Amino acid sequence: MELRLVQKLTKTIAAIMLTMMVVCSAGCKKAEIPDSGAYNGHEFVNLGLSSGTLWATCNVGADNPEDYGDYFAWGETQSKASYSESNYLYNHGSYNQLTKYCSQSDFGFDGFTDDLTTLELSDDAATANWGEGWSTPTNKQWVELLTKCSHSWTTINGVKGCLFTGRNGNTIFLPAASSRSDEDSRSVGDDGSYWSSSLNKGFPEYAKGFKFIISFDDCDLYDDLGRCSGRSVRPVCSSH
Repeated sequence: MELRLVQKLTKTIAAIMLTMMVVCSAGCKKAEIPDSGAYNGHEFVNLGLSSGTLWATCNVGADNPEDYGDYFAWGETQSKASYSESNYLYNHGSYNQLTKYCSQSDFGFDGFTDDLTTLELSDDAATANWGEGWSTPTNKQWVELLTKCSHSWTTINGVKGCLFTGRNGNTIFLPAASSRSDEDSRSVGDDGSYWSSSLNKGFPEYAKGFKFIISFDDCDLYDDLGRCSGRSVRPVCSSH
């Protein structure tokens, strides 16, 4: 009698568990990521990347995809009229006198090091200007964009730049805004230079980023971008 009762209870519990699994599989599906949308008032595009990274449609300081937007020294959150070693926020007047984000004592002011190798959110131009949830892409995110999307040169409303196309057919346009040294823009209309949030650990006077030069048909990652120069920031957010 007791054995039959145990068997009956076991079957009942098994049936309940199976029902719960079916209900969960039907009603707890992961929400699909939209092809486009907005977060904190700024638009993004889903390029179908496995990381779940969503890329903004515009640079920081821009209203349209083809607008150049603002320029920032690495780790600074405001644009300025001139970009040089003498007015860079995180050195003591020279590239080898760093006061933050320094992994090598030879490049630190009085031997300073802090081993910070990724921008803190308080020093991230994307976060500071667009709000929490947006950030400057890491070097890894730039690698994913370059290797998992195709790219081509194109012109939008008279502005030249690089068009990235995801495997799902969605696109983002990076204008050839060039970079700024002192008060000059170097090659506007021919090249684009975009920061990552990643430091060059071996040579901390440099940060990593993405550059393209249309006239040379060159589109690649760089780890030797001088931190005090002004460059574009294209924010990202995450679907996870």
